[in-house]
Amino acid sequence: MFVIIAYDVNTTTAGGRKNLRLVSKECEKYGQRVQNSLFECLIDYGTFLKLKNKLEDIIDLENDSLRYYYLGNKWKGKIEHVGAKQNYDPSGTLIL
Repeated sequence: MFVIIAYDVNTTTAGGRKNLRLVSKECEKYGQRVQNSLFECLIDYGTFLKLKNKLEDIIDLENDSLRYYYLGNKWKGKIEHVGAKQNYDPSGTLIL
């Protein structure tokens, strides 16, 4: 399934800056960063649940937020890209 993960982490404290790095690193394991706080992930449902639980353990629920956009398995044709950043094929090989 194709999931877009967006996050907003409060970075006014050292703990918040650490959480931002941890959320980013965790998302990088499963998807492609397409904007500063936005990742596109092509993963199976079980893996997504593990990632979701990990991210929700990292953030401060009173100050931070996560958003999950589920595009499912028929995601092609639902995303349009315009602008400077080069587009990529999420179903291709992910190089870490």
